[in-house]
This record gives sequence, structure tokens and C-alpha cells, in this order.
Amino acid sequence: MQKDTEKIVEELGLCPDFQTFYDENKDYMVSQKLTELLAGLLETKGLKKSQVIKNAEISEVYGYQIFSGIRVPERKKLLCLAVGMGLNIEETQQLLKCAGYAQLYVKLPFDSIVLYGLCKGLSVVQINGLLYEYGLETLG
Repeated sequence: MQKDTEKIVEELGLCPDFQTFYDENKDYMVSQKLTELLAGLLETKGLKKSQVIKNAEISEVYGYQIFSGIRVPERKKLLCLAVGMGLNIEETQQLLKCAGYAQLYVKLPFDSIVLYGLCKGLSVVQINGLLYEYGLETLG
């Protein structure tokens, strides 16, 4: 059973001490490691690391370091991986949350272009083209 984030925040404010709050809500906390989530997504989608890294437009060495857990990617590189894996919005948000990054927020121009790209199945190059066209930083 899931608990709404607003409900958890409400409980946090009402709880007399953090230990009690944590004990009651630890099952709702993000606990999966990024490498585990990436491996699961690869398996579920039947993807190969090499193809994802190529599609993500990131260096091969850096990509394999991310998948092995040697490197923690910055948010933009994680978004490149999401695009390279063909993730949908929900999967991408889960990936960002798991890594401790802010989820995509449609009211931010950069994020809205990335969300549009995810919805339309655009490549990293195509998303970067839109970002550049609107004077925004590219994914890299």
C-alpha cells in the first residue's frame, strides 16, 4: 500500500520525534539503489547497456561507470540515460527520485522540453535542438 507524499509530510509535522516518524514511514522511503533500478529497467525493457549509452549520447566509459555504480551522474546525464532507454515520464521521475534529484517539473522551461521529448519519443539530439532553440542549456 502506498502513502501519499502530502500525508507523509503531514505526519512529519505532527510526530513528536523523528524516530517515531521514521519507524512508521520507513517502508515508504526511497531505498532502491540507482544501479539496481538501472539494472531492473534494462532487464524489463530488454535493453543492452551499450545501446543505451550510444542512444544517450554519453561517453562509453562514463556510461559503464554509471551502470556499475562507480560514478553518480549529474541530473542532465541521468536524463540522457532515461531518453536513451526510452523511458516514459513515470519511469524517468522514478529514476530522478532514486538518484536524489528533483523530478521534472512542467512549469520550468528546461524540464518542460525534456518532458515533451519523453512524451514524443525524441532522441537526445532532438531534445538538445529544442533546448538550444529556446536558449536553454542542453543535456550535454
